[in-house]
Amino acid sequence: MTDDTTTDGTLPARRLGDLEVSAIGFGAMVLSPGVYGEIDDERAERALLAAADAGATFFDTSDGYGADGHNERLVGRALRARRDEVVLATKFGFRLPEGAEPHPFPVGFAFGELAVNADPKYVRGYAEASLRELGTDRIDLYYPHFPDPQVPLADTVGAVAELIEAGLVRHLGLSNVTAAQLREAHAVHPVAVVQAEWSMWRPIDAELIAAARELGVGVAAWSPLGAGFLTGQVGEVKDGDFRQNMPRFDAANQKANHDRFAPVRGIAGELGLTPAQLALAWLLHQDPHVVPIPGSRTPAHIAENLAAARVALPDEVLGRLDGILGAVSVVGGTLL
Repeated sequence: MTDDTTTDGTLPARRLGDLEVSAIGFGAMVLSPGVYGEIDDERAERALLAAADAGATFFDTSDGYGADGHNERLVGRALRARRDEVVLATKFGFRLPEGAEPHPFPVGFAFGELAVNADPKYVRGYAEASLRELGTDRIDLYYPHFPDPQVPLADTVGAVAELIEAGLVRHLGLSNVTAAQLREAHAVHPVAVVQAEWSMWRPIDAELIAAARELGVGVAAWSPLGAGFLTGQVGEVKDGDFRQNMPRFDAANQKANHDRFAPVRGIAGELGLTPAQLALAWLLHQDPHVVPIPGSRTPAHIAENLAAARVALPDEVLGRLDGILGAVSVVGGTLL
């Protein structure tokens, strides 16, 4: 990957707007209970430190992951001694303050909608709560988790811009937006990063990536391993696992999708890569300013995933993969 620079750590680096981060980051959502089943804080902190030890410098959390700020608190505690070595990204709009009206945002999950509120009058309070949970004096990258359907995005962005002016936030991000929304926000304040679902089984919206490239906005790819599906190791989804809400993971759909991605796993085997490493390396080759943020609870898998930042895929392999992926029809709708 000749467009990547190097850092003082062990991974190549990439630029997301004016931010320099490791070419693969870490998504911490999986470290709170109720996502992939139960987990204790000690194991979760080991996972975060394993990611930092393996060279990750970009860590993503949210006020909505886990109950009552659990995930932010976990990330802040685990990385406190490395605070100046890492970029902390968090999102807001789920942990509604008392009296805030929940605004429904439709999603493809089984429950149909999420409750958000990104009214500007709450944004500073969200940020101050996140700063307390993270145990830090600044948020490096701050996103509204979803655009609020009842609040103009420009107003929400304006409130984040005030936090940047005050020194509480360093950079503005957007999450789960359209190309038009990205342009609207960027006209109010420069956007450093847009976060979007992007993987071998979920292409990014063509208009969104075109707008990001035009505006010089980086892309943080969430669920780059298809909520674990692309590792080839997902079995029965049990109680307490959030993927029970995703139609792609019901037994019949998962079996069909597993069979359809067999040729991709075959190529990984030919190259001596794990399926996860191939999926991440493929994504890195799609754009020089995309940074996947996979999450895992297992130190060995974390190191394995991050090693994909050093994998160079020949054009012939990329062509074969594009042919396979172009012919695959995934069963079960989207993750979001």
